[in-house]
Amino acid sequence: MATITYETNFLGFKGPRRITTILSIMTDVENKNEDADDFSQEEESLIKQYRSSNLELQSKSPVWSNDTQSYFLNFHGRVTQASVKNFQLIHKTNPDHTILQFGKVGEDVFTLDFGYPMCALQAFGIALSSIDGKLACE
Repeated sequence: MATITYETNFLGFKGPRRITTILSIMTDVENKNEDADDFSQEEESLIKQYRSSNLELQSKSPVWSNDTQSYFLNFHGRVTQASVKNFQLIHKTNPDHTILQFGKVGEDVFTLDFGYPMCALQAFGIALSSIDGKLACE
C-alpha cells in the first residue's frame, strides 16, 4: 500500500529525517472479476508508479524563524509541542497543500491529519513508522 524511506535531512542526524513516501493507487474493482487472484494482481507495479512520480510524497522542509531562532513547520494550531517526530507530507507539484501531518500534542499524545489520495490505513502506517526512533530520528 505504501513505501516509506527515511534519509538524513539538511540538519543532519540531530533532527527529523527526510521522509519520502510512495503510495499505491486504490483502484476501482467494481468491473473486475472478484476472484482472489484478481485482487493480488495490480494493474501497475509500485515501481512504475514511482517512476511516473504521480504518487511520490515528501516531507516538507522546515523554515527558519528569526523570532525563535529555530526551524519550524506551520501546523495551523493542530500540533502544540516541538518534536523531531513532527512532520508534514506534500506532493512536489503542490508544496502548499499538506496531504498528511503528524505531530505531538502531549507527552505521549500525537495528532494525525490526512487527505486524498491517502487512505486511513496508509496514513496510520506512515505515522507508526515515524514513531520508531531508529527510523525517524537520531
